[in-house]
Amino acid sequence: MEMTALFFLAGGFVALVLGAELLVGGAAGLAVRVGISPLVVGLTVVAFGTSAPELGVSVLAAWSGQPGIAIGNVVGSNICNTLLILGLSALAAPLVVSRKLIRVEVLLVIGASLLVWGLALDGRLGRWEGLLLFAGVVVYTVWAIRRSRRENGHGAGGLKIPAAVADSEDAPTHRLARQIALILGGLLLLGLGSKGLVTGAVSLARAFGVSDLVIGLTIVAIGTSLPELATSVLASLRGQREIAVGNIVGSNLFNLLTVLGITALVSPDGVPVAAEALRLDIPVMTAVALLCLPIFFTGHEIARWEGGLLLGYYVVYLLYLTLASTGSSLLPLVTAGLVWGILPLTGILLAVSVLRSLSKGKRKEA
Repeated sequence: MEMTALFFLAGGFVALVLGAELLVGGAAGLAVRVGISPLVVGLTVVAFGTSAPELGVSVLAAWSGQPGIAIGNVVGSNICNTLLILGLSALAAPLVVSRKLIRVEVLLVIGASLLVWGLALDGRLGRWEGLLLFAGVVVYTVWAIRRSRRENGHGAGGLKIPAAVADSEDAPTHRLARQIALILGGLLLLGLGSKGLVTGAVSLARAFGVSDLVIGLTIVAIGTSLPELATSVLASLRGQREIAVGNIVGSNLFNLLTVLGITALVSPDGVPVAAEALRLDIPVMTAVALLCLPIFFTGHEIARWEGGLLLGYYVVYLLYLTLASTGSSLLPLVTAGLVWGILPLTGILLAVSVLRSLSKGKRKEA
């Protein structure tokens, strides 16, 4: 059993790396052909594609009568995307944050998080609420593509064509077909890779006696976020840093509006929301979205120390979930350290960074 789990883990990792390479290359090349900026490519094509595992898992879980997994998968994936994946991507290389992203998309993610929280307060996401969420992502996608094409004048927007798709000898039609094939092949490998990794990880966790609750809150959420991890880190290392950031922000928006929207639409009685999720996980998801504002605002860059901060928060979140699920006596101590130590220190650091950024802006204007 353990050897089979290790085989799934290894095969899934290889598929994710190859899928991320194909998807980033194909999406970046496609942006050049149709005049969409790299930021919008990350926010739409790449983000929606890498969130396909979340959609599949949540819809299947809702149909199978496991609403906790359906909700926990989305909420846990959004927390994982921001804290773990953005943190690792920024540690690999400081990430440039577009001003447009701060003015529009980050605020949309915060608004969508608050909307989902409000809709779920009665303990259920019904079909009409699912329709409202899904309509939001349709309107946003159409608007984002129209805005990008208008601003770029149907041009390439300065995006470098990756080596995987750059071939001056091919006819334009052949290049376009190859880029679409790269995207589809990348999405297929990402889906297979994430499924393999989740299957292997769940098998190992159960073999070592870890509870289903911890598996759902950690392994499933991390597993369905592995495409975002592979894609964003690879895009960051290859210099496509707008795609790296846009992928995460777009994926979070896609998870909230599309995954939860479609899941609620296809469920006969809607999706029940557990009281535990309303007390802890959904508020944490919303707080993490709010945390992005000061971090993105400081110099319009996610520095390596800020990436380390995000990563540290994710470690603390996983530790809290583990201690809470096992009823550990250490939970009050960890909670006190978080409330009275880590959170105030983080607030001070972010406030100093924001003040420095404002001071630099004033000096430039002068």
